[in-house]
Amino acid sequence: MKAFFRQQLDRYADRLGELEFLLSREDIMQDMDQFLSLSREHAEVGAVAGRWARYRQRESDLQHGRELLESSAQDADMAAMAQEEVDAAGAELAQLETELQRMLLPKDPDDTRNAFLEIRAGTGGDESALFAGDLLRMYVRYCERRGWKTEIISESESELGGYKEVVLRIVGDGAYGALKFESGGHRVQRVPATETQGRIHTSACTVAVLAEPDESVAVQINPADLRIDTYRASGAGGQHINKTDSAVRITHLPTGIVAECQDDRSQHRNKARALQVLSARIQEKDRAERAARDAAQRKSLIGSGDRSDRIRTYNFPQGRLTDHRINLTLYKLTNIIEGDLDDVVQALQAAQAAEQLAALELGATA
Repeated sequence: MKAFFRQQLDRYADRLGELEFLLSREDIMQDMDQFLSLSREHAEVGAVAGRWARYRQRESDLQHGRELLESSAQDADMAAMAQEEVDAAGAELAQLETELQRMLLPKDPDDTRNAFLEIRAGTGGDESALFAGDLLRMYVRYCERRGWKTEIISESESELGGYKEVVLRIVGDGAYGALKFESGGHRVQRVPATETQGRIHTSACTVAVLAEPDESVAVQINPADLRIDTYRASGAGGQHINKTDSAVRITHLPTGIVAECQDDRSQHRNKARALQVLSARIQEKDRAERAARDAAQRKSLIGSGDRSDRIRTYNFPQGRLTDHRINLTLYKLTNIIEGDLDDVVQALQAAQAAEQLAALELGATA
């Protein structure tokens, strides 16, 4: 392990001692907010310090095993035992180093949050809208695999059954962290159902993933900056057709950002949900502006998440998915479209981790 990482990890061990002293003080125990804050930090620091202690123990075991191996050259049984210890310690050290490096990476506080996922049809007409429906089903099934709940906040269906636009709310621990790299342009190459001559068409959709804001720290919106319109929700008719203006559209006048919700029969609940989406979009706008400023200094491996970026191609004739940001190609498109996104998500997370580690090392040598 590199000296820089060792220095960082030694600081965790030192900090753990400081936290244990602070948590034992009576004045801090009486201040519940401070006590809880320090307790959370203690849990996080303790997890890193514990793995670091195990790493150093296994380093000692490895050194002892090597010494024993050298001294037992004439004893086959002892040499075999020493070799077994060397192999086991070496394998565990490699695993621990990977874990520890990941623990040192800066954490996005939004990664654990729920998410809003927006899909919009782009170039390609009806085929693009059908592809938007395919993407929606893919994400919903992926969420089902993860045990997350989903609900459609707003939708605009196309005539052939797809979507011109659809907004999905995803409720589950780590939803935003897993899906945040889905933001961008998604391109599909396939023979549309409406194509009579078997020609392959190319169409596209845009996806945007937003972290659901923490209500306690959400952006403050001045009610005077809002225009709120109500309208009758669209539906297929029948006994449950909406006979009142329960759907809500909210426009944030300073930015022009719009959010709407028609999922519930209650206008009040639709308004509350639309405000949540609006707040998430304003927060994402602020995040994107910060990212753009940062990108001027250092280009991100993963990309900015700008919706105009073409991040991924779904090639149905070849059964191929390609993520252009990390040069990932998988020939399992049928499974992926059915919600098996684990390989894609994990590859993107690993790419970000590698970039963050490189940035840490670069910062250490600067």
